[in-house]
Amino acid sequence: MFVIDRLSIPVDPSDLQQLADLLVDAVASGAAVTFLPPLSSEQSLAWWQGTIERSAARAIYLVARDGALIVGTVQLQPASAPNQPHRAEIAKLIVHREFQRQGIGRQLMEAIELEAALHGFLLLTLDTKHGDPAERLYKSLG
Repeated sequence: MFVIDRLSIPVDPSDLQQLADLLVDAVASGAAVTFLPPLSSEQSLAWWQGTIERSAARAIYLVARDGALIVGTVQLQPASAPNQPHRAEIAKLIVHREFQRQGIGRQLMEAIELEAALHGFLLLTLDTKHGDPAERLYKSLG
C-alpha cells in the first residue's frame, strides 16, 4: 500500500534528493517531463530546488511513498494571471519505472484533483505526449 501525502515545506534534504532521482529516472525512461536525456542528478536537484523555492507559497506538491521511499509525485501550479484565479496546471506526474502499473499515477491524480477542488480551482490543464502511457491514464480519468 502506498501513501499519498503533501510534501513538507521546507523540503527535507532526503526528500529533495529522492525527487531529483525520480526525475532523472523519468527522463531516462523517455517520459515527456520537459527535459531531454541525459539529465544529471545535479541538474535535477537544482531544478527541484529552484522550482520549490519559486512556487512553494502557491503550489501543492504531492508525493507517493512506499515507506520512506518517494516513488511518485505530482504538482498543482496555480495560474499566475490575475484574471484566472480559478485555473491551475497539473505538472510533473511522475512514477518511478519500478513502481508503474500499480495504480500510483491514478492515486496521485485523484488526490491532486481533490486538492484542486478544496482550493477552489475549477479548471485544470495539463499536457502530455501523444501515445505516452500518461495519455491513456488521463483519458481514463476523463
